[in-house]
Amino acid sequence: MSISASQAEPLLTMRGVTKRFGAVEALVDVDFTVNAREVVGLIGDNAAGKSTLAKIISGALDPTDGEIRLNGERVDIGSPADAHALGIATVFQDLAVCENLDVTANVFLGRELRTSKGMLREADMESATRQAIDDLGASIPSIRVPLSTLSGGQRQAVAIARTLISHPRLVVLDEPTASLSVAQTADVLTHIQRLRDLGLGVIFISHNLGDIQAVSDRVEVLRHGRNNGSFSGPEVQHSDLIAAIIGTSRGARPPV
Repeated sequence: MSISASQAEPLLTMRGVTKRFGAVEALVDVDFTVNAREVVGLIGDNAAGKSTLAKIISGALDPTDGEIRLNGERVDIGSPADAHALGIATVFQDLAVCENLDVTANVFLGRELRTSKGMLREADMESATRQAIDDLGASIPSIRVPLSTLSGGQRQAVAIARTLISHPRLVVLDEPTASLSVAQTADVLTHIQRLRDLGLGVIFISHNLGDIQAVSDRVEVLRHGRNNGSFSGPEVQHSDLIAAIIGTSRGARPPV
């Protein structure tokens, strides 16, 4: 997707977002946008504000100032439940999976399908899980194997598949390739591309600039809680990203 693609309103628009923790300013007047069918890489050094921004989008934190819009409509994301209702799904770095449960149970954890008599709709959940796994193009031998038997990349795929069950429009991925092998990382990057192909907006947070450049349509840089660069993902040079991260330059903001 081209970052200049015509669209009436961005899927997500954040304007002037600030977050203070007492005297500490974690975010200062941050602008951030994501379009449908777009992967936006979010990068920055430690304490740059990436996780704080992700937590505001996911409803885990309230902004001190600023506004958030979805498809042009102003929204308040006061809790993770609000984010879920608005079509925002987040996969944090710890995944929050249960190793002793199988794939299907993890995908529907806390959102199990039940009959009018309270019985689990096992067949429906299995079918939906298999569809979500197939949509991602993930290689998982069985949806009934415990997560403890799967690789790190396969567990990440399960966590991402869980977001699809709620039919989101925006998915936030926090360091999804951390601690994975080269092959497992390649699989997860493919899953991210598949999310875009499904029409979703994706926020991809990572310290790995190679991974960011591999799949991002646009790359946004935070430094000390402030915007410090916006780049076209397919065209940006590694050195330009490094310069924006450490503060020796500031990237121009391309149209979105």
